[in-house]
Amino acid sequence: MPVIAPMPTRIRTAGVTGIPSPRESADNTVAAGTTVDHLTETYRAHYRSLLGLAALLLDDTASCEDVVQEAFIRVHSARNRVRDPEKTLAYLRQTVVNLSRSALRRRILGLKLLSKPMPDMASAEEGAYDQLERDALIKAMRGLQRRQREVLVLRYFADMTEAQVAETLGISLGSVKAYGSRGIAALRVAMEATA
Repeated sequence: MPVIAPMPTRIRTAGVTGIPSPRESADNTVAAGTTVDHLTETYRAHYRSLLGLAALLLDDTASCEDVVQEAFIRVHSARNRVRDPEKTLAYLRQTVVNLSRSALRRRILGLKLLSKPMPDMASAEEGAYDQLERDALIKAMRGLQRRQREVLVLRYFADMTEAQVAETLGISLGSVKAYGSRGIAALRVAMEATA
């Protein structure tokens, strides 16, 4: 924890001593209400009651403890804003309530996102059918002639144009069309036979 500087003493200005300026008295109030010792005492005295407050808002103990700890951390880091030591507990309570709300919002949002299936997600049943079809297609592809299989794989799975397939295989464009056409016809027959 950072060290808190001692309370400022009265400043001598223009030969006047012993009369604090309005700004000086505000500084004294801030310093008196925000010492680490005061926060430590507040922690000891009110940790359980703040934990109970969080428990009324949240449903699991770990989240409640996290919220209360985070509230004390935030009050400690913002202790310059707590001008009155009597308001420290109220500030902590409000912070616990706000952090609990945030935790619930995050939890509800997570549940909403998890409960909605992704639009392109297939069910387990559909996945099994897709796997069976994929296996049947692979088996049918293996039954094709080598050139027909090469043309179909490059054309449809590698997403090449007919010209790119012809260049890759070193054959004419007409041969690519012929092998592709015959390969698709053979695949259609093989797939219908398995269905």
